[in-house]
Amino acid sequence: MKKLNLALLSSSLYVAFQLFANILSTKICLLPLLNLAVDGGTIIYPFTFTLRDFVHKTWGKHSARQVVIIAGLLNIVMAVLFWLIGIMPADPTWLNQDAYNVILAPVWRITVASVIAQIISELVDTEIFSIAYKKFGDMLGVLFSNSISLLIDSVLFSIIAFAGMMPFNIVLQIILTNILIKLVISIISVPTIKLLPQHVSTSEI
Repeated sequence: MKKLNLALLSSSLYVAFQLFANILSTKICLLPLLNLAVDGGTIIYPFTFTLRDFVHKTWGKHSARQVVIIAGLLNIVMAVLFWLIGIMPADPTWLNQDAYNVILAPVWRITVASVIAQIISELVDTEIFSIAYKKFGDMLGVLFSNSISLLIDSVLFSIIAFAGMMPFNIVLQIILTNILIKLVISIISVPTIKLLPQHVSTSEI
């Protein structure tokens, strides 16, 4: 049995979670107990920061940058495909065209917001992780890089995706809730970086 390619697995999971999060973000949820508004994608999106660190640790900084860009391009392709299928005439027996448009039509704006926020925040994450990893090790590298990149991502994504479409107080709630959820999940996910051995030289990280 061939050994599992952890770098390939990490990259695949990173891209998949990016796509899942954008689709789930079409629904605005209320957090139980806290009663704060949050887009559904935020529930799983924080894992992408640590998954990107997985790629970084196993394939190096150069490959991590490439994976970030590839994920952004695939998100654009996804939005274009949703749009193309949406404008195709529906079969007369299929009565869900309006539902399709209502649910998936907003994906283009969410995707644009996500791609801009993702690429900027993840590239910042890459640089901070590289510096922090070499100075403090992998766990603190994840913690430092994720903490800064999630702030950038939360503000950029929420403003671009929802400003003007929702009341300002709701957008502000979404920003604050994004930061809270991403921070909590990022902290929980920090120890998982120890599951992966370093596959590249420290100079490549």
